[in-house]
Amino acid sequence: MTETNFDNLGKWLCDQHRDGARFVPFARDHGIASLDDAYAAQAAFVAAMQSANMGCPVGWKIGLTSARMQAMCGIDQPVAGAVLATRLHASGAEMRLGAHGRLGLEFEICVRIGLDLPARPEPYSATEVAQAVDAVAAAVEVVDDRNCDYVALDVQSLIADNSWNAGVVLGDWVLMPRDLTDCKGVVSRNAEEIDSGYGRDVLGGPLVPLEWLVNHLRARGTGLRRGDIVMTGSLIPTQFPKDACEYRFDVAGIGAVAIFIVP
Repeated sequence: MTETNFDNLGKWLCDQHRDGARFVPFARDHGIASLDDAYAAQAAFVAAMQSANMGCPVGWKIGLTSARMQAMCGIDQPVAGAVLATRLHASGAEMRLGAHGRLGLEFEICVRIGLDLPARPEPYSATEVAQAVDAVAAAVEVVDDRNCDYVALDVQSLIADNSWNAGVVLGDWVLMPRDLTDCKGVVSRNAEEIDSGYGRDVLGGPLVPLEWLVNHLRARGTGLRRGDIVMTGSLIPTQFPKDACEYRFDVAGIGAVAIFIVP
């Protein structure tokens, strides 16, 4: 696929979202034959969103980092997507159901990068990656699967569609605890607990998918910058609210974040 084809695909994806079209796997029909193709298509989609005044990337989301999430989507590997500036919100933000094809919520530990991690020939070690984190926060990722049929979902289409990121809602930043793996996260809906998980549920701990992302970007000739945020994956399966409600995510040793769903 030529660069022009990727550019056209990025614009087509913008049109699909603008028009509220249902997500139907499209990789094969658009000549996306590999993960490299999928991430090239994603880059073109992100560029098209920037041209539509949605802001510059301020970080990344990592998806499918837990066994429960991989089973839900039928995909056995992590995926990455860019987070744009206009989609970053503080705790207490409202999200409209009607503004999304199908709004989903994922409950995560977000990290903030304190040191540049640029592209380089050799991979980054787990120690280097951990030392680059300067703060963490409880967070909710807003996703829009546009009513996808998960039975038909393929990883290339998911990646090309920016891994479905539609926003991030952040709690307060705090210093990273000594051990993120044992941090328990509890999800409540209208003050009633509905599910919980631990930091270790995302590939053994949030720093593991972060290391994956850093070296994924390195292999593509890019990296993380000081100030970037990274969503490390949901501790529980995606929640799909159907009516007005409040969700709260409390993470032991880190803090809490709230999001309000409105029609």
